[in-house]
Amino acid sequence: MFARLVTHYWRHAAFLPDGALLRGAARLAGIPGVLVHGRYDVSGPPDIAWDLHRRWPGSELRLIDDAGHGGGGAFTDAVVDALDRVLPPRR
Repeated sequence: MFARLVTHYWRHAAFLPDGALLRGAARLAGIPGVLVHGRYDVSGPPDIAWDLHRRWPGSELRLIDDAGHGGGGAFTDAVVDALDRVLPPRR
């Protein structure tokens, strides 16, 4: 099911016109965001996350040295830490 979902998403170019996310990133100002990216991710190189981070005011970029696309270890820890800081506490 996951492969089918991803394939559908890619087939429709993430449902956004080319470059729309980067062009509109400034509109995310004031919305907290942490981009966690593995240094060795060959399917989505770090420069993609870097470009978004530079255009998203107030965002944070965490580049995980020993991770690729699949995450795990320090990558998972960084995601959990980011969620703890960005999401409001549960009641």
